[in-house]
Amino acid sequence: MNAFWLIIVSIILFLGAYATYGKWLGEQWGVDNTRPTPAHTMEDGIDYIPTKPAVLLGHHFSSIAGAGPINGPIQAAIFGWVPVLLWIIIGSIFFGGVHDYGSLVASIRHKGKSIGEVIGINMGHSGKMLFSAFAWLTLLLVVAAFTNIVANTFATVPEAASASMMFIVLAVVFGYAVYRKGVPMGIATVIGVAILFFCVYLGRIFPLTLSVDTWIILLMVYIFVTSIAPVWILLQPRDYLNSFLLYAMIAGAVVGIVIYRPSLQLPAFTGFIVNKQWLFPMLFVTVACGAISGFHSLVGSGTTSKQLDTEHDAKLIGYGGMLIEGVLAVIALITAAYISQSELGELLKGSPVNVFSSGVGVFMEKFGIPFAVGKSFVALAVSAFALTSLDTATRLNRFIFTEFFEKEGAKKQSILTNMYVSTAVTVLIGGYLAKGGFAKIWPIFGSANQLLAALSLLAIAVWLKNTGKNYKMLVVPMVFMLGVTLFALVFLIKNNIAAQNWILVFFPVLLFILALVLAVQGYKIVFAKDKE
Repeated sequence: MNAFWLIIVSIILFLGAYATYGKWLGEQWGVDNTRPTPAHTMEDGIDYIPTKPAVLLGHHFSSIAGAGPINGPIQAAIFGWVPVLLWIIIGSIFFGGVHDYGSLVASIRHKGKSIGEVIGINMGHSGKMLFSAFAWLTLLLVVAAFTNIVANTFATVPEAASASMMFIVLAVVFGYAVYRKGVPMGIATVIGVAILFFCVYLGRIFPLTLSVDTWIILLMVYIFVTSIAPVWILLQPRDYLNSFLLYAMIAGAVVGIVIYRPSLQLPAFTGFIVNKQWLFPMLFVTVACGAISGFHSLVGSGTTSKQLDTEHDAKLIGYGGMLIEGVLAVIALITAAYISQSELGELLKGSPVNVFSSGVGVFMEKFGIPFAVGKSFVALAVSAFALTSLDTATRLNRFIFTEFFEKEGAKKQSILTNMYVSTAVTVLIGGYLAKGGFAKIWPIFGSANQLLAALSLLAIAVWLKNTGKNYKMLVVPMVFMLGVTLFALVFLIKNNIAAQNWILVFFPVLLFILALVLAVQGYKIVFAKDKE
């Protein structure tokens, strides 16, 4: 099989789905461009800010992408390229796209509040408390994971560290110029992107070398500041500019594949049980962000919904953003499938990112980009997006933590609702896990992330049911993802009991119980009323 057809057919299917299924979803959910969004009705200059769709897509896509759609498909390739490809395409169109689009629409109809708040309004206070606690704990894992990933990347690839530091300065200047000095977005973008790529060049000349522990401390300070700073000064402009790195990387990979047309060396299907892992449920948990990810619902309902200019933009940013991520996941799969299994094994000793950056470097070489330059550029781009996901997750955790302790209508709120306190709690615990304890919890992250997706789909379905809108397109994804997660947790519990790793037994059991409690509550609302 030629990789050319994989990428072309995938892009055609995604474009077709965006034009047809995406449009139908908006009609079923009553997306209305005349209805003012929370960015206008609750504008505060910090979190709620009306934003141009191109800028917001850059922020949203940069936040949800990270290293997830790269790591997942490459790791799942042990089952063969056919099941991975099918799940990426079907998952992105009918699962992840619906999940992301629905989360965004549900949030803007609830004053830009998180999915936890949507559950609270539609399923009751206890449901909100359970979901918010779970989401906060899962985001702690995200913060710890990406702090660890970024710190290790900066320590081992010092040119990525120096380029990223320059990106931050550039973003602040860009945000100030556009939002405070009125520089036209078009002019600022051209100049900003040119300087962005110049920063990549300077990073290779002036690498910044520090230890992993030092970077963890610096990153903790950084994410504390970015979590409480107005989105226009750093988060939004940095994500927007960084998105051009990812767009360039995707475009370079696609053009390279079209020119190179490599044949796939990886078997189409290797078996249902590979390396003691079962295709069901592990394929669907492992691919994760490449098809559907619960983290996306927290981004969409956390930061993106507070910046959406019009309801019409939700389709581009929610549904379209997931389909672009699907393209990235297909490219990642190709980088693992076009080489032999022995070559793949050698490259995986570095990491899945090493496989991806090497593959895209080879593809770019076909139209004149030196391999070393191409591979370095890709590594820099991936590290930039890991940093983006890190500070977005920290801000999201601030929102969730505050909402958890907020008492509606109370004249005096708890100190735990203070943005500085809620941010400090997240940063300190996340930093601690990144420095030592995180490795013990990492195996449950994939299952926790997909459980978030199932519960978010449940929340959207309940809201649509309560408002009299069509929710049937959510039922199959919700039930399937819940089943996948529960099966994965059973495997995880069984394996860790055998290994007597009681910490990794406790957390999956807790997640399993939480999922069942919320599923039962949701069933009573979504399905029971149909029988009346």
